[in-house]
Amino acid sequence: MKEIVEYFQTDWSEYISLLLGHIGISIASVLLAMLVAIPLGVLIYRYAVGRIIAERFFGLLRIVPSLAILIILIPIMGTGVKPSVIALTILAIPPILMNTVQAFLGLPQPMLEAAKGMGMDTRQAFWKVKLPLAFPLMYAGIRTAVVEVIASAILASYIGAGGLGDIIFTGLALLRYSLLIIGGGSVAILSLLTGYILDQIYKYLTRYQRP
Repeated sequence: MKEIVEYFQTDWSEYISLLLGHIGISIASVLLAMLVAIPLGVLIYRYAVGRIIAERFFGLLRIVPSLAILIILIPIMGTGVKPSVIALTILAIPPILMNTVQAFLGLPQPMLEAAKGMGMDTRQAFWKVKLPLAFPLMYAGIRTAVVEVIASAILASYIGAGGLGDIIFTGLALLRYSLLIIGGGSVAILSLLTGYILDQIYKYLTRYQRP
């Protein structure tokens, strides 16, 4: 405990910098994944062949370890933040894509027929009926992706992208368990806190569903 206190007393500014770097990499990766996965899911959900190809392709990418993707990207993009964000984006795409596809596939037909009967055109039906109905399952995929990315962003330190992984790998190299506790504990707390914040955002956005 003494070493942990001393670390925060002497290296507080460095810790904040690493924490913000970790958060920045995670946010950028999830946002890029959303920009790819959500439009793609909306585009292909009606076509069985497209769904199968996309889900199998990104599902295959998902089982490839993030570290392996990082190593593959080094000769192409070098080291630093960019390859880390690309690797984490690849990790984040599958849950968002699959949930988006399933969300739109599961839309209740009576609701869609009612929207058509009310005279809504395709655009109106999408924004006013389909998207609100699909939102809960889509959001669950985003939440899953966020938590996975925050945990996997530790590996970004291997190629010089910074983040909380720097603390963990320094602790491993120097056999300083206090650093392992600080780094690992920070990632765990960040994941839990992010999950809580996302839950509160979801409750706010879907408040109309509750009396």
